[in-house]
Amino acid sequence: MADPIHQFVIEPIIPLSIGGYDLSFTNSALWMTIAAGLSLTFLTSAMKRKALVPGRAQIFAEMIYQFVAGMIRENIGPKGREYFPLVFTVFVIVLMGNMLGMIPYSFTFTSHIIVTGILALLIFLLVVGIGIYRHGLHFFSLFIPPGVPAPMLLVLVPIELLSFLVRPITLSVRLFANMMAGHIVLKVFAGFSTAMLGMGGIGMVLGFIPAAFNVALISLELLIAFLQAYVFALLTCIYLKDTIEIHH
Repeated sequence: MADPIHQFVIEPIIPLSIGGYDLSFTNSALWMTIAAGLSLTFLTSAMKRKALVPGRAQIFAEMIYQFVAGMIRENIGPKGREYFPLVFTVFVIVLMGNMLGMIPYSFTFTSHIIVTGILALLIFLLVVGIGIYRHGLHFFSLFIPPGVPAPMLLVLVPIELLSFLVRPITLSVRLFANMMAGHIVLKVFAGFSTAMLGMGGIGMVLGFIPAAFNVALISLELLIAFLQAYVFALLTCIYLKDTIEIHH
């Protein structure tokens, strides 16, 4: 049975080292580039010619647009319109990365903590920057719960600060862990099925059991791929709202 972890190995395609630093163009970078390129190409071509009777591509693109716009409207409110490009880009790139990872012999870059961690950290730093830009030093009142007696602040402020600082960690781990676990399970069941079918005889019959499970798991994994992109974008909206609407 093939190693289910091997699918996550980052391998260089174009080796490059500068000053002792490995700057190789890897399979992970390749599929990130493909995800960004496909997203840009699809959305640009779908909306290039806005027909009175839209085609399938335009309908799908408008559905994504309306879905993200609705998410922002419900979770941030009218003030969230200016952050639509950020949330939309995050949702589309994560979704495309998750979906491309379902293609056999592709590479799921969202299953790597370094990728999801950097993305989550960039979002976190951007949210903090927006908060400081909009509110100045008043931004730090985010960590002071209103109406709380002064002695309790000695306990609550560190808790609020800690819960805020772990946001990029929980955001990145949630995505990477779900995508990695799902692909490992798929690989294991596919390996079982292949091994049993190769045995012949009764194995030919029993091999269809894990194969059937694998088909069901693929459907579930497609749903999870969408849900993880949704949760990532949703939490981005929630973090933005907390920063924009600081209590007074």
